[in-house]
Amino acid sequence: MTLILVAIACLLAVTIGYSGLCAASPFGDCRRCHGMGHQIKHDRKGRLKRGKDCRRCHATGKRIRVGRWLYNRWARIYRAGTDTPRPEGSR
Repeated sequence: MTLILVAIACLLAVTIGYSGLCAASPFGDCRRCHGMGHQIKHDRKGRLKRGKDCRRCHATGKRIRVGRWLYNRWARIYRAGTDTPRPEGSR
């Protein structure tokens, strides 16, 4: 019984921590270009040079976090569902 409570407490702590991270910083570094916005290439002499723009993040270097994406989707659906006009005579 205690092991289950510890597991639930750890899961709750991780969930609250991740939602706090998503609220404080909704954007993270792009996983493909590592936040640079472009790829690194080498020329013939071995020197580093700027490559093409990252297609995944559109050269911004940022991506929206999964938790923030889910929250935005939920909020959009909620707003769309509750935006119905009220009939005459109510409130």
